[in-house]
Amino acid sequence: MAVCGFCGKAATPPTSADPSVSSDDDVPLTWVTSVENGKVRVYCDECARTNLRSIESKLDPEYW
Repeated sequence: MAVCGFCGKAATPPTSADPSVSSDDDVPLTWVTSVENGKVRVYCDECARTNLRSIESKLDPEYW
């Protein structure tokens, strides 16, 4: 289960009618995924909006 790196909010995994679809590691589409120092972090939509400048400042220069 995904947990927001800022506030600790747990993601509600999407439900699927197909039992073969695993949603254990799924992150909602509204959440932001970031790789910081080689570690994958996720942020909920509320924290992503609030902390957008902080997230952008961690991007590698090649993305600018």
